Amino acid sequence: MDERRFMEGTRGTQAVDWEERIDTRRLREERKERALDRLQETDLGAMLLVSDPNIRYVTGLAMTGGSGADHYTLLTEAGDIVHWDTADHASNQRFNCPWLHDIRYACPGLGNVPRASGSPSARRFLLSTMAETVHEAMNEYGVADETLGIDVGNAGLVRAFEDRGIEVDTEAASEAMLDARKVKTDDEIECLRMVASICEAGFQAIKDAAKPGMRETEVWGEAVSELWRHGAFVGGGYLTSGPNTWPKHQANTTDRAIRPGDLVYADFYNIGYLGYRSCYYRTFSMGEPTKAQREAYETARDNLYDVLERIEPGATTDEIAQGFPDMKGEHADFYDADEHWQLTTNHWAHGLGLQLYEVPLIWRGLSPDHPIEIEEGMTMAVETQEPADRQGVRVEEMVVVRENGVEILSQWPVEELTVIDH
Repeated sequence: MDERRFMEGTRGTQAVDWEERIDTRRLREERKERALDRLQETDLGAMLLVSDPNIRYVTGLAMTGGSGADHYTLLTEAGDIVHWDTADHASNQRFNCPWLHDIRYACPGLGNVPRASGSPSARRFLLSTMAETVHEAMNEYGVADETLGIDVGNAGLVRAFEDRGIEVDTEAASEAMLDARKVKTDDEIECLRMVASICEAGFQAIKDAAKPGMRETEVWGEAVSELWRHGAFVGGGYLTSGPNTWPKHQANTTDRAIRPGDLVYADFYNIGYLGYRSCYYRTFSMGEPTKAQREAYETARDNLYDVLERIEPGATTDEIAQGFPDMKGEHADFYDADEHWQLTTNHWAHGLGLQLYEVPLIWRGLSPDHPIEIEEGMTMAVETQEPADRQGVRVEEMVVVRENGVEILSQWPVEELTVIDH
């Protein structure tokens, strides 16, 4: 395991002049430079980015969803950026985002608007107009005669560009952006460290609030309130209890009343700080845990740390995946499963960044036959689980790959189940 050095750790969320914190200008500039470097290594003249995380990576804009392709960004091989957005957003961005010099109004060619139109001719019009807006910009910036990479493989959009004589590649842009984003800058890592610390405030809110008779939804509401209080974006997550913990309930958080002796676990996933998303499990016991619950937790924790010990630069995902349980350890008989690929999300490690999931993925269902190499600066969440009688425990750590192993970004106590006295 990598050792933290003096004064390394989460600092405040505000801007100050008396110490260096996350440098948002540097964050934007270094991300754009990485994307541009990868673009220049391809045969593309420009990339059209429709995926929200890719747009944020290159522009620094707060992508909060929308009606589907009502925002898109062109990055040219010379480093020029043209961004299209809705009328309100574009107007706001022109005022607040001086690092972007060419912001235009978008035509929503994909997603909810064309779907809701109920008209094939309307959908063709929207796609055609979207392609035309990009084609005009490509002409202005001198890349209209070069191949355009698009990070989505929508056949209608590709056809709209090809109708204008533009050669389109739907693989190179996606690969370039995946490659750019897989290793994180120092500021990106600090964003993930920050969101981990905010999640820990949420865990404390759960420990303070939960008691027998409270519904899962009530306790989760207390946690979410605390996350928002710290400035997080809450885009997912859940809390579940008792028999809903094994197997994980399809509805995640329900109106079930928590009872003495229950296991309770919370998954803070898709909690965002400056766009960077968490994935962070912890399990609690309502009162002193039983012997079976303690043993299950020890198994899940030991499996997790076995995997963490294997992660270092140069290691391959097939080697690391051997630290996760085999089919017996996966309790495949409970699921009546025959293959690891049938047990998605139970035991794996997945990349963290501007979305879930990013490179790398470490999983027995995939890694043995499709390995990739781990690189320093990758960030990921590693998660395991284990049944305990009619309930179950889950545990997860957020980590960054360092020269000598992993640095653990998450700091909520992991040695034992957190006991909630009542």
